[in-house]
Amino acid sequence: MTNSGSPDGADKKIVAGICGILLGALGVHKFILGYTTEGVIMLVGSLVTCGFGAAVFGVIGLVEGILYLTKSDDEFVSTYITNKKGWL
Repeated sequence: MTNSGSPDGADKKIVAGICGILLGALGVHKFILGYTTEGVIMLVGSLVTCGFGAAVFGVIGLVEGILYLTKSDDEFVSTYITNKKGWL
């Protein structure tokens, strides 16, 4: 627990959620959460396809960003920090 009473890792929720919504196609939110493999897949997939893959990864990032922001701090930490759920 942090001093504010939030579980450890909850501080990443807002940043990852906003980055997922705004920069989802580049996988920035994955890197913030420590999911390097998933982040590289999204980044390379967007770049190698000359942006066509970015549409798909952008939607995935948007959905994941919304999911991050709508979960409670405890639920977010349990799902994405403790259990390391990499995709949706």
